[in-house]
Amino acid sequence: MTQRSAPRPSPAAGLPLAEKASLTSGSGDFVSQGSEAAAIPAVRMSDGPHGLRLPRESGDGGQLDLHSAAPATCFPPAVALGSSWNPELAEEVAGAIAAEAVAHGVHVVLGPGINIKRSPLCGRNFEYFSEDPLVSSELGGAMVRGLQNAGVGASLKHYAANNQETDRMRVSADIDERPLREIYLCAFERVVRRDGPWSVMASYNGVNGVPVSQNTRLLTEILREEWEFDGIVVSDWGAVRDRVAALRAGLDLQMPGPGGRTDREVAAAVESGALDEALLDRAVDRLALFAHRTTAPAGSPAALDVDAAHRIAGRAADQCVVLLKNDDALLPLDPAAGSVAVIGEFARTPRFQGAGSSQVTPTRLDVPLDSLRALATGADVRFAAGYALPGADDGQPDARLAEEAVELAGRSDTVVLFLGLPPQDESEGFDRDHLDLPAAQTGLLRQVLEANSRVVVVLSNGGVVRTAPWQERVPALVEGWLLGQAGGGALARVLFGAVNPSGKLAETVPLRLEDSPSHLSFPGEEGRARYGEGIFVGYRGYDAQRREVAFPFGHGLSYTTFGYDGMSVREDGDGFRVALTVTNTGSRAGREIVQVYSGGPDGSRVLRPVRELRGFASVFLEPGESREVTVRLTRHDLAYYSEREGGWKTEGGRYRVEAGASSRDIRASVGLDVEGDPSNLRLTGRNTLAEWFGHPVGGPLLMEAFARARADSAQEGAGALADPVMRRFLAGVPLDVIAEFPQSPLPPESLPALADEAEARTADRHRD
Repeated sequence: MTQRSAPRPSPAAGLPLAEKASLTSGSGDFVSQGSEAAAIPAVRMSDGPHGLRLPRESGDGGQLDLHSAAPATCFPPAVALGSSWNPELAEEVAGAIAAEAVAHGVHVVLGPGINIKRSPLCGRNFEYFSEDPLVSSELGGAMVRGLQNAGVGASLKHYAANNQETDRMRVSADIDERPLREIYLCAFERVVRRDGPWSVMASYNGVNGVPVSQNTRLLTEILREEWEFDGIVVSDWGAVRDRVAALRAGLDLQMPGPGGRTDREVAAAVESGALDEALLDRAVDRLALFAHRTTAPAGSPAALDVDAAHRIAGRAADQCVVLLKNDDALLPLDPAAGSVAVIGEFARTPRFQGAGSSQVTPTRLDVPLDSLRALATGADVRFAAGYALPGADDGQPDARLAEEAVELAGRSDTVVLFLGLPPQDESEGFDRDHLDLPAAQTGLLRQVLEANSRVVVVLSNGGVVRTAPWQERVPALVEGWLLGQAGGGALARVLFGAVNPSGKLAETVPLRLEDSPSHLSFPGEEGRARYGEGIFVGYRGYDAQRREVAFPFGHGLSYTTFGYDGMSVREDGDGFRVALTVTNTGSRAGREIVQVYSGGPDGSRVLRPVRELRGFASVFLEPGESREVTVRLTRHDLAYYSEREGGWKTEGGRYRVEAGASSRDIRASVGLDVEGDPSNLRLTGRNTLAEWFGHPVGGPLLMEAFARARADSAQEGAGALADPVMRRFLAGVPLDVIAEFPQSPLPPESLPALADEAEARTADRHRD
């Protein structure tokens, strides 16, 4: 007989109440409280979704000053990294961040952020990957793995439904259960179940009227009990309003340290019986596990190589650039010949990250103008600012700068015009008011186009900008996002063709702000934001409303072309294997991202999007090369969340499985017949006639009851209910209401037995 090992003693056992309470709050701005008596080490944390924000002085203070960080590598922020659609790349970036963390004695990196881009106006969209939960979970999960495989803890954030900055400390995100599960919790669920982050950060906002830090359903029932999360829940900085309620709900660590005030509140609540001490002990035990996980030595730290980290940042940025438009193959430019007018202050003074708590002081910075000049082997590269960055002149047009730029454009072969959003237009802490570029920049663009039609526009922005209607006059358009400290070199390599662009949009670029599905309910009013668009976020909403867009989700061009053929879908274990052949039909080597969507099934019981992303894969091909690409789908990927049945349901029927280069560039489609899940719906007299007939057991049982009634000539109503028109007329009427009518074939007293029989047959069906 196998001997069971004795259970490990609880770290909380024997500790004084006051010390246990203190362990559940920080000892400083970015350091947790340790305990010598319980052998629990303190844990040092750092902001760092795309690089570390390090205090200049050693110790735990100084990080609330967002501009005084010590140098660290600034990698491409999530807005850019999401456009790579490359989980392996994200994992490599996270591993490089972890190496710097280890070198600087940081145990936990506060990231990645995987919130959904519900509105293009969210001021913090540059910290998030996508409007789609699958892209968010694949890239976010890869970063969790990259950090934790190197021994550095990840803090998955901001859980949950933290989709705006307006009133972010108090606003309630009011969301129905289905969109909450399918859109806003989906990425968190996938990452927690698959990648096991050591901590999850509870967000500032409330969900359906309850602050997340005090939300038992989110923190305990869903996160821990459903998803089996075994890490700690840490608050966002300053998110806790009631420490005792937060501990009771499942929050383990309040940050930053409150100076002992709320520790005393916790101890007093235990002494008065208002808080079960067992809940406090459980939190301490989880914190002890967390501390040992994150401070365990991961081998001898390697010497910090900032040059190697910069090279990784550059290779990452190469894959994040998105070529939106390239009429007449204007790009790539020839580095050996011709004259190039580089116009725009952003070419000389680049934006490479957003503002707020994720702000990194870079170890170095590649400037696009310098990088273009360095790569030009014979081309004449000249510069004009064109406009001033907003500051003393508040971004107003500068006639002299514009005149110089237009003159240069008129005597150059090609113009590369850098446009973008100023830093004060997007940041943590506030949302944007509009999607437009500054008027000084769009005015300059019009003037430049009059002087030279060969214009390449390069965008620098952390959230989407409106490109209509001027995009029609611009032959080439590059989305450069915020690319981190090595982004200038990446842009130069793409423009001169040293790198073939392969990025794809992870969010839709609308024609107008008003087209956004969330437009009328963002950011809410009087402390509540009603998520009225439901599941129809991003491309799901644009497609459902058949709205034209400037550039669709998943879009991105290349300097080569790709052909898709031979698509097939077959069963594979508990899911399906989608396979197709991709061929490089152009003259350059390049990477293609194959996107697999599903739609349907026909006759669904609930509203379904036209298509939803279910998987993706990238393939690098030489000219003329072909390769099979496979993507695996599970039955769960086809499911929706049934509020009525309280769980995920895969409907039976014929689905459409599609492969495409974007959500609106579908290259192949195959039908797929899927057997549905058995229903768990407990039928009663309050269910409608349609619900009874739609139930796989209830429908036949009801038909049997009607057949028995028809055999009795006195039951005239049975024949009427056999009429399909009458059944449609009564489809939305509860069965107990129908039973009350004088000629009903089902007397009221028969309904309890009918419901019991339906439940019994359903149980038998599940056993079979």
